[in-house]
Amino acid sequence: MRTDAIETVGKSVLQYGPENDRVYLMKLAEEDLPDIITSVGRLATLHNYSKAFVKVPESAQQLFVEHGYRVEAEVPGLFNRQEDGFFMARYFHADRLIDNDADKVKTVLDTAHVKAEQRRPVDLPANSICRLANPCHCREMAELYQQTFASYPFPIHDPEYLASTMVENVLYAGVWKGNQLLALASAEIDHQNSHAELTDFATDPDWRGHGLANALLQHLETELQLSAIKTCYTIARATSFGMNICFAQNGYQFAGTLVKNTQIAGKLESMNVWHKSLEVAGNV
Repeated sequence: MRTDAIETVGKSVLQYGPENDRVYLMKLAEEDLPDIITSVGRLATLHNYSKAFVKVPESAQQLFVEHGYRVEAEVPGLFNRQEDGFFMARYFHADRLIDNDADKVKTVLDTAHVKAEQRRPVDLPANSICRLANPCHCREMAELYQQTFASYPFPIHDPEYLASTMVENVLYAGVWKGNQLLALASAEIDHQNSHAELTDFATDPDWRGHGLANALLQHLETELQLSAIKTCYTIARATSFGMNICFAQNGYQFAGTLVKNTQIAGKLESMNVWHKSLEVAGNV
């Protein structure tokens, strides 16, 4: 399975390639400004990508606006609870802005907001446990991801990739019933900026509807608090009722929609950004 490349340019981190048809500035090193903006644009133009997507602090926002970027989502205090974060985009092809699922995206978001106060208790299936995964679980984790996602922006189908991310900056939590892995999720941690992205949620089809995503989310939040992480956010499929409702019911606030941002299962999908401060009493 092909995935887009991840590359360090200066001290910043980019992901780019034909699978997502975009350049993604995943992590900005401010000393790379303003040259990194030119590099991103040049890369998109060279490969005829239809979108450039960046995650940047407020101090860099205006520079990107001046280069044709617009804000799609805003997360208060994303950078160490001291500076807001902005997800911004520049579109190189007009059709990338047209989302044929826009009506469903709105319905999902409206439903999530209505159900935000209906937080459901987490009752794990009998004889099951929610715990952190370790490298010896990577093969079964990759198998669950293969079962869940026909394609994905990152090579989570590869056990070696999963093991390497565990060493670097990613926590994985799973729900097991005996030796069977029922569900899985991850937290990609940025210690420098004290935030984490909650992502890669997958549940065995036979165990969907049991609220396992809620259990995983709450378990990861507890672990992140122990690591002094201050902000959690997610980039969730905008047409997924389950995931958007899950985050809304767990106290996350909607930040904005990233239009046709990510290729999942062979299709470019819009994504909703949700965020939550772990510093606020009673959040967890």
